Amino acid sequence: MTRPEPLSRRTLLGAAAASAGVAALATTAGPAAAATGNVPAAATAAPPATGTPASAEAAPRLVDNHAWTTYTDWRSGTAAGTRAVAGARPGLTLATPEGRTDYKDPHTGKTATWEYGRWTSPAHPLSVPATEVIASWNARTPAGTWIQIELQGTYSDGAATPWYVMGRWAAGDQDIRRTSVDGQSDGRSSIWTDTFSIDDAASGLRLVSYRLRLTLYRAPGSEASPLVWRLGAMGSDIPDRFSVPASTPGLARELTVPRYSQNIHAGQYPEYDNGGEAWCSPTSSQMIIEYWGREPSADDLSWVNPAYADPQVCHAARFTYDYQYEGCGNWPFNAAYAATYKDLQGVVTRLGSLTDLETLIAAGIPAITSQSFLKQELTGAGYGTSGHLMTVIGFTADGDVIANDPASPSDPAVRRVYKRSEWETIWLRTKRYNATGKVVSGTGGVCYLYFPAHPTPKQRRALEAVGVR
Repeated sequence: MTRPEPLSRRTLLGAAAASAGVAALATTAGPAAAATGNVPAAATAAPPATGTPASAEAAPRLVDNHAWTTYTDWRSGTAAGTRAVAGARPGLTLATPEGRTDYKDPHTGKTATWEYGRWTSPAHPLSVPATEVIASWNARTPAGTWIQIELQGTYSDGAATPWYVMGRWAAGDQDIRRTSVDGQSDGRSSIWTDTFSIDDAASGLRLVSYRLRLTLYRAPGSEASPLVWRLGAMGSDIPDRFSVPASTPGLARELTVPRYSQNIHAGQYPEYDNGGEAWCSPTSSQMIIEYWGREPSADDLSWVNPAYADPQVCHAARFTYDYQYEGCGNWPFNAAYAATYKDLQGVVTRLGSLTDLETLIAAGIPAITSQSFLKQELTGAGYGTSGHLMTVIGFTADGDVIANDPASPSDPAVRRVYKRSEWETIWLRTKRYNATGKVVSGTGGVCYLYFPAHPTPKQRRALEAVGVR
């Protein structure tokens, strides 16, 4: 979401690590940067080529993205009251529920009884021992149903984490309020809204494996059931960095993606994160959903004031809203929202460079990237933010980034061109100086990818090249 500079949960997420490494990092960035808030820019990119993206130099992967999606996957876990479903898009659903439980919704105060079944994944050893893990899921939750996603991991010293709740989610909002869960920690790791994080990365402690647990709920006696098609997580260990080496441009192509401004919704539906001025994430999500030819029906939009333009953006804000975080910027909730549309998948991951984005654009796959920056760090933006989502739709002949930036005054003004080196830095860095000169966190290459349930061979190769299967 777009927020003014002082504070965001992403800033809070990196606070402990920033304080642990601030002396070394300040030396790297230089005293002038600390004094002025300016971050050293990456080197100027080499002259571009047109056609296919350049091959990335061999480098260790910093990200492990794993998912359970196949019938064999769903049969590999431990089931209690659930069963695997075969077909063109295999999944997990309720069988004979394991039991009943009461759930008091903290956001409505109402207590209801639910039948439930569980599925626990096999342990997944992380190829990248991780400081952070973010789960993603794709599911259908008919009225009267919802799901809970949990994570338990093993530390590098052999100890286990608790079972952490990564989300309580439903596509609608009539049964429960979809929510993250605050206050989860064992003194070594914590959950920050949607992100598992090692509390002191400088200690060397890492997460070396994890299991995910799904609990599927439905109203007692109902025949309805959730159906989960995809469950996975992205583990990463991104080094502390204020800047990154410049990548070499390798592609000139622009995808035709709808343009929507969040700012034309300013003041609308303030119950969802104070209105459209904070809706960068759902606005970006809606652009890519419609790029793939999906959109909400007239009936879906019947609740929106007919005087409002682009009612589908209001719809996206409502159905990505996290009632605990009190915002629409929960990363997995956005990916799950995209996957409620027919035959779409949504994944949260991290990428390593603009070369990765070029690989996706070459295959026709746009991406939503998360970044934070001071006004002077991104030429032409005209604002600064502690957290903002944009949609990358292509690259110019000079290798600069073509983005649909929802923080624009109108829909036609959404298309922007941003300097390659500036963009790469503000997106991929993990540390930056805010307006007061304080070291705060960056997102380290986070992005959302939405793509068909059955990608073309070219799309599949591109996704695999960036670590998504």
